[in-house]
Amino acid sequence: MREFIVEADGGSRGNPGPAGYGSVVRDAATGETLVERAEFIGTATNNVAEYRGLLAGLRAAHELDPAARVHVRMDSKLVVEQMSGRWKIKHPAMKPLAMQAAALFPAGQVTYEWIPRERNKHADRLANEAMDAGSRGERWEPARSTAELDTREVTAPEPAGPPGDAAAGAARARAALATATAPGAASEAVRTGGPAPGAASEAVRTGGPAPGAASEAARTGGPAPGAASEAVRTGGPAPGAASEAARTGASATADVRAARNVASAPPDLGTPTTFVLLRHGETPLTPLKRFSGSGGSDPSLSDVGRRQAELAAGVLAARGTVQAVVSSPLARCRETADVIAARLGLEVSVDDGLRETDFGAWEGLTFGEVRERYPDDMEAWLADPEAEPTGGGESFAAVARRVAAARDRLLDSYRGRTVLLVSHVTPIKTLVRLALEAPPQALFRMELSAASLTAVAYYADGNASVRLLNDTSHLR
Repeated sequence: MREFIVEADGGSRGNPGPAGYGSVVRDAATGETLVERAEFIGTATNNVAEYRGLLAGLRAAHELDPAARVHVRMDSKLVVEQMSGRWKIKHPAMKPLAMQAAALFPAGQVTYEWIPRERNKHADRLANEAMDAGSRGERWEPARSTAELDTREVTAPEPAGPPGDAAAGAARARAALATATAPGAASEAVRTGGPAPGAASEAVRTGGPAPGAASEAARTGGPAPGAASEAVRTGGPAPGAASEAARTGASATADVRAARNVASAPPDLGTPTTFVLLRHGETPLTPLKRFSGSGGSDPSLSDVGRRQAELAAGVLAARGTVQAVVSSPLARCRETADVIAARLGLEVSVDDGLRETDFGAWEGLTFGEVRERYPDDMEAWLADPEAEPTGGGESFAAVARRVAAARDRLLDSYRGRTVLLVSHVTPIKTLVRLALEAPPQALFRMELSAASLTAVAYYADGNASVRLLNDTSHLR
């Protein structure tokens, strides 16, 4: 098992006043500096800045190896004693920071030690560099060697695993892309480059691959199945004005420019709210690729689906980042959520906004059967997001309004926390589309396998970061 040393510090020039933090992650065996983190956080107290430094250091260590043992060394007696459980936390601004820090690693995996200030000079220097940069209206940037390490972490395919720590990944992307210069430094996740909306395959429209169909990577130009990738075009142009190059993959350089818009965001963004989006496990209708919405038979999970839920629960429990579980009211989601919540020791809340589209008269039919029986309605549905399925179903535009309202409710209720949302193909695709500021036609260019995971981190400035993991072959 790997072991890291995290040294962290924070300071405020005024207490409260202009504040910043610094964090260092070292290899415990060699003493090598692995990661540096620093940020100007606006007006705050010394203690809040120190907690922010601790949180940044633990997140950096978690990114390197979530299974590692971590020894934290700080010159703040308050933080060390409170995080060790010997002192109570009374300050309202520090309680959520302490909770977030405690949730990153399982209990017992992190230990704390107080050290004199003269032994914490590295983190103290970084904190002062961040405050100096903030006073100049600039963003702190790491030394080049550290920046190159961060860029490699962002652009390389990540190992298969749940993206429950997407918030930390998004923060890493912001820091790394601030110094990225080479084409290709931007994430592949926003490059779809797929067929025209009218030519979308049945697999993409219905949320599963068609037999014999080419892989999603070949159709869309995205990452190979199983490669988790972060969509880093999270800010920049106003909604609706996102670069065509970033959407189609025509220019990697344009992707880098778009990503740099993210890096120029104000530094005091706080902790993002992260939604870990899980599509329910398989039902008997899933492998048949039949429309299964909120107006149909409400099928339960199949044996395969129950197995997928159990395995997903194990994966998420091992990651240890989910703090709450919210489900669609439909049976397949409730069953999936119940299995996972029981494993995590959490309760399940239900939000009707997460239910699947009502497909009207198309419920239970295949795409081909709908095209044969209702050709005009199908063509209208594919061409216009306001068009409804036959028989008074929901349009994509109506679903988007419902899902956006649910998103806003949940953001208000779970601000700064990591929440598992168990939902369906259309709501999950819609949340991703809205986060990427992509047009409605983007729904036809996404594939979402049963029991697949996606995560969206929402920041205080209105931007979002998306991480994808869509290969669920290991959950069968």
